[in-house]
Amino acid sequence: MLNIVHVTHEAIVKVGGIGTVLEGLITSKGYSESVSRTLLLCPLFTTEGDADSRLGPRGEVQYSSIDGRWDSPHRAAFGEIQQRFHTEIVYGRRHLRDPISGLEAWPEVALIDVGRIPHDIVNDLKRRLFESFGVESSRYENSWDYEQYVRLAEPGLAVARALGLATGTSRCVVVGHEFMGIPTALAAKLCHDNAFQTAYHAHEVSTARKIVEDHPGHDTSFYNVLRLAEKQHLSFGDLYGDQTGYYRHALIGATRHLDVSLAVSDYVVEELRRVGPGMEESNIKLCYNGVPAYRVDPKEAAQSKRLLQTYAENLLGERPHHVFTHVTRMTPSKGLWRDINVMYEIEKAFRKTGESAVLFVLSTELAGARHREDIRHMEKWWDWPVAHREGVPDLSGGEALFYQAVQAFNARSRQCKILFINQFGFNRALCGERMPSDMQFVDIRRGSDVEFGQSIYEPFGIAQVEALSFGAICALSDACGCAKFVSRAAGPGGSMNVIIAEYAGFRHAPDTMDSYMHLSRAAREVHEASIAKDVATEIVKRLPRTPRDKEACIHRGYELASRMSWDVVARDYFLPAVDGVASPLEMLV
Repeated sequence: MLNIVHVTHEAIVKVGGIGTVLEGLITSKGYSESVSRTLLLCPLFTTEGDADSRLGPRGEVQYSSIDGRWDSPHRAAFGEIQQRFHTEIVYGRRHLRDPISGLEAWPEVALIDVGRIPHDIVNDLKRRLFESFGVESSRYENSWDYEQYVRLAEPGLAVARALGLATGTSRCVVVGHEFMGIPTALAAKLCHDNAFQTAYHAHEVSTARKIVEDHPGHDTSFYNVLRLAEKQHLSFGDLYGDQTGYYRHALIGATRHLDVSLAVSDYVVEELRRVGPGMEESNIKLCYNGVPAYRVDPKEAAQSKRLLQTYAENLLGERPHHVFTHVTRMTPSKGLWRDINVMYEIEKAFRKTGESAVLFVLSTELAGARHREDIRHMEKWWDWPVAHREGVPDLSGGEALFYQAVQAFNARSRQCKILFINQFGFNRALCGERMPSDMQFVDIRRGSDVEFGQSIYEPFGIAQVEALSFGAICALSDACGCAKFVSRAAGPGGSMNVIIAEYAGFRHAPDTMDSYMHLSRAAREVHEASIAKDVATEIVKRLPRTPRDKEACIHRGYELASRMSWDVVARDYFLPAVDGVASPLEMLV
């Protein structure tokens, strides 16, 4: 019997990609057939609201000490944990449903209030983390981001035991997702009864992300440095100076003591090995993320494109031939300026052919949607989203910087335009009266001819290839971890539906560590301009221009996506990696 405890900050609400990963993995057929029980473990971030709202839509709260709900057979055990750790516990089940397959899952969830745990208990764990793993918690105690996940560890494991997940007749694997889950996994490793096996699920390497974003050469510098560092067995500390002041780096370095680390891409495998001492010899397994595989009716895709064309016409006064999209978070790692570089080159080509295109960039720095009233006000008074203004309720700082580049492009281009929609969501209620009334979020996926995703740091990139099944051409950078998965799934001939831009493929003269370490912004931008021409050439060549072309794109996209589905990932990557960890019974033989 295999039980899994997923320690994550996205047990209830999707904040980033981890929530998507959990949804796809847990609802997959292979996972559900192999894993007996699943527990999502997370801090209780807020006590606001009522009991029925705590575990999300259709969630079943069986126990909540905050709300006086005690109808659980675990009441006595939970009460002892609460008394020992001075904490509150919410326990029940969360509803997960895969939107494609319709498969459902009801994993158990435990949310723990960590704010009042006695200092002597927390400090004792910190002492043991230092003595056993070298984690110096005293350096990071001013960060609640660090502190709360250390505090979660011991009451979280106590809850897992109280639920009967860790017994002599079953295996219980504690999977720490990202740095947040590492303290609980390390604490599980300290248990003397070998009740738990431990895994780190590396959705990124925070040290690598920081280096890539901060260096003027970005991925073009970093991945060439990584290539040469591997040959010389150099760590990030050797290359970029001491990184141990960064708590995420320190926690990742301690994962060498866990039973296994799951890396979401080939690059993340190599990045983990460069984190610090002992990481090269640690047990790191490749475990890609899954890709949604939809079966789409070409007529539905055509209707979605017509809606997007109508929306563009309502905003700009002209109906474009082609629709391009980029749905992403507004962060430097997404490399949005590269999209504009490619659009300049497509503009040149379309001036010769007479074709036209609009690029919808759906991205915002806000955590949630802007108010409907604000959208209507901006639409009326300054023509949002065609035009924007800095400040509330419109552009934030990072959005304003991007919009400056959009303005410059639109002023110079006549065949192509960029529409920057800095809103969370995509329908008329959220985006204004000029959007077609029957528009839904799925239309921006289903109606796209090209989806951009030319990131400078992208450990995997599910969003980049989400549009594959809809027949979109996905233009990725080679920094995207999903690019290697695509190459494996597509085979030697590649796929007409995917363009992989070789921004990191740059070879400097001389090809030395020092030359890449000191790669300038100017040199990187010259290289990016060259790659943008190549990407634009391929897009113009591959664009579907007839219904038959689009139907072929949809068929190819679905076939490729189905070879990268969550069922494939669970069967070929996740479960073998977890099954490879020795069980307590095996360790005693």
